[in-house]
Amino acid sequence: MQTQDKFTDKQLSDEQSREIAETIREELARRRISRQALAEQAKLSLSTLEKVLGGRRPFTLATTVRLEQALGVSLRRSAAVVTPPAANDVAPDSLGSYAHRAVTWLEDVYITLRPSFGDKDAIFAYRTEIVWEPKVSSLVFREGERTDAAYEHTGEVAVPHQSGFIYLVIIKHGQHRVITVSRPTVAGEMYGIISTLRAGPGSQLTPIAAPIAYVPLRNFAKPSLGRVAPGDANHELYQRLLRRTVEESFALFLSV
Repeated sequence: MQTQDKFTDKQLSDEQSREIAETIREELARRRISRQALAEQAKLSLSTLEKVLGGRRPFTLATTVRLEQALGVSLRRSAAVVTPPAANDVAPDSLGSYAHRAVTWLEDVYITLRPSFGDKDAIFAYRTEIVWEPKVSSLVFREGERTDAAYEHTGEVAVPHQSGFIYLVIIKHGQHRVITVSRPTVAGEMYGIISTLRAGPGSQLTPIAAPIAYVPLRNFAKPSLGRVAPGDANHELYQRLLRRTVEESFALFLSV
């Protein structure tokens, strides 16, 4: 027993401790859980967690293993993959505590439609995939095939039971982009609002909100992507789909 205690109390190197602390801080930010919640799940004191994350104390092997089991990820390079806890198919409370099997109907490839921010007559269309990501134990969405590839995003999907709406959320360097959509219709379509920033000249950014629609890729024979202008074969259809957002009260836009 004494030999085992010495093994589990082995201190990791300063470099390993710094890498582990950085990984844990990233996981906390991505999952939006508090240090107190992590400490309780890992059965550590908050004081111990604060000290190792702050670099005031090196990580021990025992502390690292507890944190790996709580997070369901490997924190050590070249370490064996840690078996995630039994509840790794349930999203964190901040995303709605939904089980994977309860949201499989959301996993799909969608064509995303919203008004073009630069051309009032055009519609911006791109591909979005919603899938379950075991590493973060939640649904995530990944954007692709955007003409402005630099703005392609990946974020988390919240499915709270209370509101009946779905939230696609991106938090990057403190900046937030939130998309709120309805539950899918019979055709699998979701309608709602995007709240984001519009890029202007130079570094100018302006808050902007607009209707948005997610339509399963399979619903189109030959979808158009990019900035879809009048005259495109799909422009009228895209426009009709976007108008459903306000015409059928999936979302309200108030005037002043």
